Amino acid sequence: MDGVAQGDLTGRARLRRAALELFAERGFEATSTRAVAARAGLSPALVTRHFGSRDGLRAAVDADVLERIRTALSELEPAPGEPRPQALMVSLGEVSARLFGADPVLRGYLRHALAEDGEASAGLFGRLLRGAGAELERLSRRAGGLADGADEEWAPFQMLCLILGPLLLEPVMQPNLDRPMFDPEVLAARSAANQRLLARGLLAHPERALGGQEGG
Repeated sequence: MDGVAQGDLTGRARLRRAALELFAERGFEATSTRAVAARAGLSPALVTRHFGSRDGLRAAVDADVLERIRTALSELEPAPGEPRPQALMVSLGEVSARLFGADPVLRGYLRHALAEDGEASAGLFGRLLRGAGAELERLSRRAGGLADGADEEWAPFQMLCLILGPLLLEPVMQPNLDRPMFDPEVLAARSAANQRLLARGLLAHPERALGGQEGG
């Protein structure tokens, strides 16, 4: 590989990283290709050369982020020694901590990318949803199936809500907490609470509450 080609690869990576940072700070609509190039210390013409357009640049950043998430989820295994309902949550909490806990840029990017209304945002969520479904299917085979009563259609949505919910709501959740919500100890406490929620629910006698609601 010659020096020019190697330089092209380096420039492409620098532009992608700069776009990730700026999209995380401002969102896609408020970020110009000129701003991305300036952050990367490169010519704006290189954005067109490497990615074709700002939409092409976003697609490249999306693909890189999705690959990072896919790799993290592929390492997710039911925690040994835990009952089935808790096993997935234990591992899910560990994956979330590794993936998002120390990376505010990734959190900011996903928050903007998923909240902006449009086809690109819906497409990104759709790809995340398919990835979550594939990983749940893999895990359920290893764990002997989903827990009794689990809804197969909604399980991937629920998995993503547990992972992405705190990330998307971080700006409004954080002022109501006395510690950083992605601090390792806070993450561990939230994961444990989610485990209890999945294993036991919130109500002491949920069937009574449902019966009373239907009867009312």
